[in-house]
Amino acid sequence: MKLSGRDAPGYFARPESQRTGLLIYGSDGMRVALRRQEVIAALVGPQGEEEMRLTRIPAADLRKDPAMLLDAIKAQGFFPGPRVAFVEDATDALAQIVTDALTDWREGDAQVVVTAGQLKASSKLRKLFENHPNAYAAAIYDDPPSRAEIEAILAKSGLRDVGGDAMRDLTALARELDPGDFRQTMEKLALYKLDDGAPVSSEDIAACAPGSTEADLDDVLHIVAEARSGEIGPVMKRLRAQGVQPVSLCISATRHFRTLYAAASDPGGAAQGIGRVRPPVFGPRRDRMLRQAQQWGADRLEQALTLLTDTDLQLRSAGQHAPDMALVERTLIRLAMLAAR
Repeated sequence: MKLSGRDAPGYFARPESQRTGLLIYGSDGMRVALRRQEVIAALVGPQGEEEMRLTRIPAADLRKDPAMLLDAIKAQGFFPGPRVAFVEDATDALAQIVTDALTDWREGDAQVVVTAGQLKASSKLRKLFENHPNAYAAAIYDDPPSRAEIEAILAKSGLRDVGGDAMRDLTALARELDPGDFRQTMEKLALYKLDDGAPVSSEDIAACAPGSTEADLDDVLHIVAEARSGEIGPVMKRLRAQGVQPVSLCISATRHFRTLYAAASDPGGAAQGIGRVRPPVFGPRRDRMLRQAQQWGADRLEQALTLLTDTDLQLRSAGQHAPDMALVERTLIRLAMLAAR
């Protein structure tokens, strides 16, 4: 039987122990692995693996010894409780072996959980589970988690008091990170808020979110956007000493001003626009960039982007002979002066 995308999350959290098996498949291995971990933990409990009620069978081993799966299904352990025989990274080459095992399955045997990559509609393995009267097949898509799924992850991490702005930031963050990184961020956030009675805020999320690769450049970009031209020179010296490349600096500046332009040109206003930008901006940094977008306005930001595009073309031009970093520094000073008008 097929598990719909709507019903699958609920089933993964509360699977039926009397089922013969479950196939979880999808193109994103991390998403499949997280769902598999969730459903197996729900079936055998936190001590299941220690009590030897979980048997892991890599697909390569099963190809060499087809009897492994049926042996795992029928084996009786020393500890009572549900058992799982887990086949990892299966392909259609194992379809007949899994078919034989499901055919011989009887009530009281270990439930069969199989994971696979992307499977076509014609896949033998997929058809086996979809057409089986007592087994499920669940496709895992690359969609970002829904609000309900995010709330479930928060509850599991012990985070229940989350403000509206913070939930909006988490929803945006979930769209940008892969599932594993998002769950790690939630675990980090739970530790960060340990014994803290205050609600989760945008600042908390900003403190725990993975750092931007452009974090070292933020200082100079904020200085430019805030028209503090006199501070550009000393910061540029520090960036040169750190080995920052002129092209990288120009690209980062362009990305920063595109974000400001996206916010300033939003029909709903800059405050609404800053909430829609991707990748998302969090906490105090978002408030700072919102002020910058409002100060600049869409027209001047268009001029700034034109200037940065021209500089980028000059840097990449074969006829360019001026020192690259000096060229970028001059552009940043011109931008800061434009902001001061």
